Amino acid sequence: MDNKAVNITIRKDGRFMGKFCIGYDGSGKSQYQYVYGRTYEEAESKVMIGREVTSRFLSGRYITVGKAYEEWLNAAVNRVKESSFVNYKVKFEKHILPVFSEIPCADLSAGRINAFINRKLADGLSASYVRDIITVFKSMLRYAQEEYGFRLSLKNVVLPKVERKQINRISDTEQKRLIDYLKANMSLTAFGILLSLCMGLRIGELCGLKWEDVDFQHKILHIRRTVQRISSPNGNKKTQIVITTPKSATSFRDIAIPDALWEYFETFRNEADCFILSGKGKPVEPRTIQYRYKKILQLADTEYCNYHCLRHTFATNCAEHGFDAKTLSAILGHSTVNLTLNRYVHPDRTHERKLMNSMCLRL
Repeated sequence: MDNKAVNITIRKDGRFMGKFCIGYDGSGKSQYQYVYGRTYEEAESKVMIGREVTSRFLSGRYITVGKAYEEWLNAAVNRVKESSFVNYKVKFEKHILPVFSEIPCADLSAGRINAFINRKLADGLSASYVRDIITVFKSMLRYAQEEYGFRLSLKNVVLPKVERKQINRISDTEQKRLIDYLKANMSLTAFGILLSLCMGLRIGELCGLKWEDVDFQHKILHIRRTVQRISSPNGNKKTQIVITTPKSATSFRDIAIPDALWEYFETFRNEADCFILSGKGKPVEPRTIQYRYKKILQLADTEYCNYHCLRHTFATNCAEHGFDAKTLSAILGHSTVNLTLNRYVHPDRTHERKLMNSMCLRL
Protein backbone atom coordinates (compact mmCIF):
# COMPACT_ATOMS: atom_id res chain seq x y z
CA MET A 1 0.00 0.00 0.00
CA ASP A 2 1.40 3.43 -1.00
CA ASN A 3 1.34 5.65 2.08
CA LYS A 4 2.93 8.74 0.52
CA ALA A 5 1.10 12.06 0.25
CA VAL A 6 -1.54 12.34 -2.47
CA ASN A 7 0.15 12.99 -5.80
CA ILE A 8 -2.09 15.01 -8.14
CA THR A 9 -0.85 16.25 -11.51
CA ILE A 10 -2.54 18.26 -14.25
CA ARG A 11 -2.70 16.88 -17.76
CA LYS A 12 -2.38 18.77 -21.02
CA ASP A 13 -6.13 18.43 -21.55
CA GLY A 14 -6.73 20.35 -18.32
CA ARG A 15 -7.91 17.41 -16.21
CA PHE A 16 -6.33 16.53 -12.89
CA MET A 17 -4.90 13.01 -12.49
CA GLY A 18 -4.21 11.08 -9.27
CA LYS A 19 -2.99 7.57 -8.57
CA PHE A 20 -3.04 5.03 -5.75
CA CYS A 21 -1.52 1.56 -5.22
CA ILE A 22 -3.82 -1.39 -5.88
CA GLY A 23 -1.37 -4.22 -5.31
CA TYR A 24 1.99 -5.71 -6.28
CA ASP A 25 3.21 -7.86 -9.14
CA GLY A 26 5.17 -11.10 -8.81
CA SER A 27 8.44 -9.25 -8.23
CA GLY A 28 6.95 -7.02 -5.52
CA LYS A 29 6.69 -3.91 -7.72
CA SER A 30 3.76 -1.59 -6.96
CA GLN A 31 0.83 -1.46 -9.37
CA TYR A 32 -1.28 1.70 -9.61
CA GLN A 33 -4.83 2.74 -10.45
CA TYR A 34 -5.29 6.20 -12.06
CA VAL A 35 -8.29 8.50 -11.52
CA TYR A 36 -9.27 11.82 -13.06
CA GLY A 37 -11.22 14.92 -12.11
CA ARG A 38 -12.16 18.32 -13.50
CA THR A 39 -10.74 19.94 -10.37
CA TYR A 40 -7.88 19.15 -8.00
CA GLU A 41 -10.38 18.51 -5.19
CA GLU A 42 -12.36 16.00 -7.29
CA ALA A 43 -9.23 14.02 -8.24
CA GLU A 44 -7.99 14.09 -4.64
CA SER A 45 -11.36 12.82 -3.37
CA LYS A 46 -11.28 9.90 -5.83
CA VAL A 47 -7.74 9.00 -4.73
CA MET A 48 -8.75 8.99 -1.05
CA ILE A 49 -11.82 6.82 -1.73
CA GLY A 50 -9.76 4.43 -3.86
CA ARG A 51 -7.12 4.17 -1.16
CA GLU A 52 -9.72 3.33 1.47
CA VAL A 53 -11.34 0.60 -0.62
CA THR A 54 -7.98 -0.84 -1.68
CA SER A 55 -6.66 -0.74 1.87
CA ARG A 56 -9.49 -2.97 3.04
CA PHE A 57 -8.81 -5.40 0.22
CA LEU A 58 -5.04 -5.42 0.68
CA SER A 59 -5.27 -5.90 4.44
CA GLY A 60 -6.73 -9.32 3.74
CA ARG A 61 -4.88 -10.10 0.53
CA TYR A 62 -1.47 -9.39 2.00
CA ILE A 63 -1.73 -10.34 5.66
CA THR A 64 1.23 -12.58 6.38
CA VAL A 65 1.18 -15.99 8.01
CA GLY A 66 3.06 -14.55 10.99
CA LYS A 67 0.56 -11.74 11.54
CA ALA A 68 -2.46 -14.00 11.08
CA TYR A 69 -0.94 -16.50 13.51
CA GLU A 70 -0.67 -13.84 16.24
CA GLU A 71 -4.33 -12.89 15.83
CA TRP A 72 -5.47 -16.52 15.69
CA LEU A 73 -3.50 -17.44 18.80
CA ASN A 74 -5.02 -14.53 20.72
CA ALA A 75 -8.46 -15.78 19.72
CA ALA A 76 -7.62 -19.37 20.66
CA VAL A 77 -6.24 -18.70 24.13
CA ASN A 78 -9.67 -18.35 25.72
CA ARG A 79 -11.42 -21.21 23.93
CA VAL A 80 -8.99 -24.14 24.17
CA LYS A 81 -7.32 -26.02 26.99
CA GLU A 82 -3.88 -24.86 28.09
CA SER A 83 -2.32 -28.05 26.76
CA SER A 84 -3.86 -27.46 23.31
CA PHE A 85 -2.73 -23.82 23.34
CA VAL A 86 0.85 -24.85 24.07
CA ASN A 87 0.64 -27.54 21.39
CA TYR A 88 -0.40 -24.91 18.82
CA LYS A 89 2.47 -22.61 19.81
CA VAL A 90 5.11 -25.31 19.64
CA LYS A 91 4.07 -26.53 16.20
CA PHE A 92 3.83 -23.03 14.75
CA GLU A 93 6.93 -21.49 16.26
CA LYS A 94 9.18 -24.50 15.75
CA HIS A 95 8.03 -25.63 12.32
CA ILE A 96 5.64 -23.31 10.46
CA LEU A 97 6.82 -19.75 11.18
CA PRO A 98 10.49 -20.30 10.26
CA VAL A 99 9.32 -21.20 6.74
CA PHE A 100 6.12 -19.21 6.15
CA SER A 101 6.12 -16.24 8.55
CA GLU A 102 6.65 -13.48 5.94
CA ILE A 103 4.54 -15.05 3.19
CA PRO A 104 1.04 -13.59 2.61
CA CYS A 105 -1.59 -16.16 3.52
CA ALA A 106 -3.35 -15.69 0.19
CA ASP A 107 -0.15 -16.55 -1.69
CA LEU A 108 0.10 -20.00 -0.16
CA SER A 109 -0.34 -22.87 -2.58
CA ALA A 110 -0.66 -26.63 -2.36
CA GLY A 111 2.74 -26.88 -4.02
CA ARG A 112 4.43 -24.82 -1.32
CA ILE A 113 2.82 -26.76 1.50
CA ASN A 114 3.49 -30.14 -0.12
CA ALA A 115 7.16 -29.20 -0.42
CA PHE A 116 7.13 -28.25 3.27
CA ILE A 117 5.59 -31.62 4.17
CA ASN A 118 8.24 -33.48 2.20
CA ARG A 119 11.05 -31.53 3.90
CA LYS A 120 9.69 -32.33 7.35
CA LEU A 121 9.43 -36.02 6.50
CA ALA A 122 12.98 -35.95 5.15
CA ASP A 123 14.10 -34.35 8.45
CA GLY A 124 12.88 -37.46 10.22
CA LEU A 125 9.53 -36.32 11.63
CA SER A 126 6.87 -39.01 11.75
CA ALA A 127 3.97 -38.94 9.30
CA SER A 128 1.58 -38.60 12.24
CA TYR A 129 3.37 -35.55 13.64
CA VAL A 130 3.56 -33.86 10.24
CA ARG A 131 -0.19 -34.40 9.78
CA ASP A 132 -0.75 -32.74 13.14
CA ILE A 133 1.36 -29.74 12.07
CA ILE A 134 -0.67 -29.30 8.87
CA THR A 135 -3.95 -29.68 10.77
CA VAL A 136 -3.00 -26.80 13.05
CA PHE A 137 -1.80 -24.76 10.04
CA LYS A 138 -5.12 -25.27 8.25
CA SER A 139 -7.03 -24.22 11.36
CA MET A 140 -5.20 -20.90 11.39
CA LEU A 141 -5.73 -20.40 7.66
CA ARG A 142 -9.49 -20.96 8.03
CA TYR A 143 -9.52 -18.22 10.66
CA ALA A 144 -7.59 -15.86 8.36
CA GLN A 145 -9.95 -16.48 5.43
CA GLU A 146 -13.02 -15.79 7.57
CA GLU A 147 -11.52 -12.60 9.01
CA TYR A 148 -10.04 -11.13 5.82
CA GLY A 149 -12.29 -12.42 3.08
CA PHE A 150 -9.78 -14.09 0.74
CA ARG A 151 -10.23 -17.60 -0.62
CA LEU A 152 -7.59 -20.28 -0.48
CA SER A 153 -7.90 -23.76 -1.97
CA LEU A 154 -5.70 -26.40 -0.37
CA LYS A 155 -7.57 -29.44 -1.64
CA ASN A 156 -4.42 -30.62 -3.44
CA VAL A 157 -2.35 -30.70 -0.26
CA VAL A 158 -1.36 -34.34 0.18
CA LEU A 159 -1.06 -35.43 3.80
CA PRO A 160 1.39 -38.24 4.54
CA LYS A 161 -0.16 -41.63 5.11
CA VAL A 162 -0.02 -42.83 8.68
CA GLU A 163 0.35 -46.52 9.31
CA ARG A 164 -1.24 -47.05 12.69
CA LYS A 165 0.83 -49.28 14.92
CA GLN A 166 -0.94 -52.28 16.33
CA ILE A 167 -0.84 -52.23 20.12
CA ASN A 168 -1.10 -55.76 21.41
CA ARG A 169 -3.01 -56.63 24.54
CA ILE A 170 -1.26 -58.22 27.49
CA SER A 171 -1.67 -61.98 27.26
CA ASP A 172 -3.87 -63.80 29.76
CA THR A 173 -0.83 -65.46 31.30
CA GLU A 174 1.01 -62.16 31.71
CA GLN A 175 -2.11 -60.49 33.10
CA LYS A 176 -2.48 -63.16 35.77
CA ARG A 177 1.18 -62.88 36.73
CA LEU A 178 0.93 -59.08 36.98
CA ILE A 179 -2.34 -59.10 38.95
CA ASP A 180 -1.03 -61.73 41.39
CA TYR A 181 2.04 -59.59 42.04
CA LEU A 182 -0.03 -56.40 42.51
CA LYS A 183 -2.35 -58.09 45.02
CA ALA A 184 0.57 -59.60 46.93
CA ASN A 185 2.39 -56.25 47.04
CA MET A 186 -0.55 -53.88 47.34
CA SER A 187 0.23 -50.15 47.50
CA LEU A 188 -1.33 -46.98 46.10
CA THR A 189 0.70 -47.45 42.91
CA ALA A 190 -0.37 -51.11 42.60
CA PHE A 191 -3.96 -50.02 43.21
CA GLY A 192 -3.66 -47.44 40.44
CA ILE A 193 -2.32 -50.00 37.96
CA LEU A 194 -5.27 -52.28 38.77
CA LEU A 195 -7.66 -49.39 38.09
CA SER A 196 -6.19 -48.88 34.62
CA LEU A 197 -6.23 -52.60 33.83
CA CYS A 198 -9.72 -53.26 35.24
CA MET A 199 -11.48 -49.95 34.44
CA GLY A 200 -9.65 -48.66 31.34
CA LEU A 201 -8.41 -45.37 32.81
CA ARG A 202 -5.91 -43.22 30.95
CA ILE A 203 -2.78 -42.50 32.97
CA GLY A 204 -3.57 -38.78 33.24
CA GLU A 205 -7.10 -39.55 34.44
CA LEU A 206 -5.71 -41.95 37.02
CA CYS A 207 -3.30 -39.34 38.35
CA GLY A 208 -6.14 -36.81 38.53
CA LEU A 209 -8.46 -38.93 40.67
CA LYS A 210 -9.46 -37.55 44.07
CA TRP A 211 -11.35 -39.37 46.79
CA GLU A 212 -14.26 -36.99 46.23
CA ASP A 213 -14.63 -38.68 42.82
CA VAL A 214 -15.61 -41.97 44.48
CA ASP A 215 -19.31 -42.47 45.18
CA PHE A 216 -19.10 -44.93 48.08
CA GLN A 217 -22.87 -45.31 48.25
CA HIS A 218 -23.42 -46.40 44.66
CA LYS A 219 -19.89 -47.72 43.91
CA ILE A 220 -19.33 -45.28 41.04
CA LEU A 221 -16.08 -43.62 39.96
CA HIS A 222 -16.40 -40.13 38.44
CA ILE A 223 -13.80 -39.07 35.86
CA ARG A 224 -13.57 -35.28 36.10
CA ARG A 225 -9.94 -34.23 35.58
CA THR A 226 -6.58 -35.22 34.12
CA VAL A 227 -2.94 -34.48 34.98
CA GLN A 228 -0.48 -33.61 32.19
CA ARG A 229 3.08 -32.42 31.79
CA ILE A 230 3.22 -29.75 29.09
CA SER A 231 5.70 -27.22 27.74
CA SER A 232 5.59 -23.91 29.54
CA PRO A 233 3.38 -21.43 27.62
CA ASN A 234 5.77 -18.53 28.30
CA GLY A 235 8.14 -19.79 25.63
CA ASN A 236 11.01 -21.30 27.58
CA LYS A 237 11.96 -24.95 27.25
CA LYS A 238 10.90 -25.99 30.74
CA THR A 239 7.80 -28.07 31.29
CA GLN A 240 5.11 -27.87 33.93
CA ILE A 241 2.41 -30.05 35.46
CA VAL A 242 -1.18 -28.95 34.87
CA ILE A 243 -4.43 -30.30 36.28
CA THR A 244 -7.14 -29.80 33.72
CA THR A 245 -10.39 -31.21 32.37
CA PRO A 246 -10.37 -34.61 30.62
CA LYS A 247 -9.37 -35.11 26.99
CA SER A 248 -12.83 -34.41 25.51
CA ALA A 249 -16.45 -33.84 26.51
CA THR A 250 -17.16 -37.59 26.35
CA SER A 251 -14.19 -38.24 28.63
CA PHE A 252 -16.27 -36.87 31.50
CA ARG A 253 -17.90 -40.10 32.58
CA ASP A 254 -19.06 -42.29 35.43
CA ILE A 255 -17.81 -45.89 35.66
CA ALA A 256 -19.21 -48.70 37.80
CA ILE A 257 -16.54 -49.96 40.20
CA PRO A 258 -16.06 -53.78 39.99
CA ASP A 259 -16.68 -55.64 43.24
CA ALA A 260 -13.20 -57.20 42.96
CA LEU A 261 -11.64 -53.75 43.45
CA TRP A 262 -13.98 -52.43 46.11
CA GLU A 263 -11.96 -53.66 49.08
CA TYR A 264 -9.01 -51.52 47.96
CA PHE A 265 -11.15 -48.39 47.77
CA GLU A 266 -12.20 -49.01 51.35
CA THR A 267 -8.65 -49.83 52.47
CA PHE A 268 -7.03 -46.68 51.05
CA ARG A 269 -9.95 -44.29 51.61
CA ASN A 270 -8.76 -40.79 52.51
CA GLU A 271 -9.94 -37.19 52.80
CA ALA A 272 -12.18 -36.04 49.92
CA ASP A 273 -9.73 -33.44 48.56
CA CYS A 274 -6.74 -35.82 48.55
CA PHE A 275 -5.54 -37.35 45.30
CA ILE A 276 -5.97 -41.13 45.36
CA LEU A 277 -2.48 -42.08 44.13
CA SER A 278 -0.58 -39.71 46.40
CA GLY A 279 -2.83 -39.59 49.45
CA LYS A 280 -2.08 -35.86 49.54
CA GLY A 281 -3.33 -32.59 48.09
CA LYS A 282 -0.76 -32.76 45.30
CA PRO A 283 -1.01 -35.37 42.51
CA VAL A 284 1.58 -37.89 41.40
CA GLU A 285 2.61 -37.00 37.87
CA PRO A 286 2.20 -39.46 34.96
CA ARG A 287 5.95 -39.76 34.38
CA THR A 288 6.42 -41.02 37.94
CA ILE A 289 3.66 -43.61 37.55
CA GLN A 290 5.20 -44.81 34.28
CA TYR A 291 8.55 -45.28 36.02
CA ARG A 292 6.97 -47.18 38.92
CA TYR A 293 4.91 -49.31 36.51
CA LYS A 294 8.02 -50.32 34.58
CA LYS A 295 9.75 -51.28 37.83
CA ILE A 296 6.75 -53.39 38.91
CA LEU A 297 6.76 -55.26 35.58
CA GLN A 298 10.40 -56.17 36.17
CA LEU A 299 9.70 -57.33 39.73
CA ALA A 300 6.69 -59.35 38.55
CA ASP A 301 8.83 -60.97 35.84
CA THR A 302 6.30 -59.73 33.27
CA GLU A 303 7.10 -58.80 29.68
CA TYR A 304 7.29 -55.02 29.16
CA CYS A 305 4.30 -53.28 27.59
CA ASN A 306 3.82 -49.53 27.80
CA TYR A 307 1.31 -48.13 30.26
CA HIS A 308 -1.34 -47.35 27.67
CA CYS A 309 -1.36 -51.06 26.82
CA LEU A 310 -3.33 -51.56 30.05
CA ARG A 311 -6.21 -49.58 28.54
CA HIS A 312 -6.04 -51.57 25.30
CA THR A 313 -6.03 -54.80 27.26
CA PHE A 314 -9.07 -53.71 29.26
CA ALA A 315 -11.00 -52.90 26.08
CA THR A 316 -10.14 -56.22 24.47
CA ASN A 317 -11.04 -58.13 27.63
CA CYS A 318 -14.43 -56.40 27.69
CA ALA A 319 -15.11 -57.22 24.03
CA GLU A 320 -14.21 -60.86 24.59
CA HIS A 321 -16.56 -61.04 27.59
CA GLY A 322 -19.54 -59.83 25.60
CA PHE A 323 -19.63 -56.07 26.24
CA ASP A 324 -21.65 -54.32 23.56
CA ALA A 325 -19.74 -51.64 21.65
CA LYS A 326 -21.90 -48.76 22.91
CA THR A 327 -21.34 -49.61 26.58
CA LEU A 328 -17.62 -50.12 26.09
CA SER A 329 -17.31 -46.83 24.20
CA ALA A 330 -19.01 -44.99 27.09
CA ILE A 331 -16.71 -46.62 29.68
CA LEU A 332 -13.63 -45.63 27.69
CA GLY A 333 -14.94 -42.09 27.12
CA HIS A 334 -14.83 -42.22 23.32
CA SER A 335 -16.76 -39.87 21.06
CA THR A 336 -17.71 -42.65 18.62
CA VAL A 337 -18.18 -46.40 18.72
CA ASN A 338 -15.99 -46.74 15.62
CA LEU A 339 -13.02 -45.32 17.52
CA THR A 340 -13.47 -47.98 20.17
CA LEU A 341 -13.71 -50.84 17.69
CA ASN A 342 -10.94 -49.72 15.34
CA ARG A 343 -8.34 -48.62 17.83
CA TYR A 344 -8.83 -50.46 21.09
CA VAL A 345 -10.38 -53.87 20.49
CA HIS A 346 -7.85 -56.53 19.50
CA PRO A 347 -9.25 -60.06 19.71
CA ASP A 348 -6.47 -62.63 19.78
CA ARG A 349 -6.33 -65.83 17.72
CA THR A 350 -7.21 -68.05 20.69
CA HIS A 351 -10.47 -66.20 21.33
CA GLU A 352 -11.25 -66.19 17.61
CA ARG A 353 -10.83 -69.98 17.50
CA LYS A 354 -13.13 -70.46 20.52
CA LEU A 355 -15.83 -68.40 18.80
CA MET A 356 -15.45 -70.29 15.53
CA ASN A 357 -15.64 -73.67 17.29
CA SER A 358 -18.66 -72.52 19.31
CA MET A 359 -20.43 -71.45 16.14
CA CYS A 360 -19.72 -74.75 14.38
CA LEU A 361 -21.15 -76.76 17.30
CA ARG A 362 -24.54 -75.31 16.43
CA LEU A 363 -24.45 -76.65 12.87
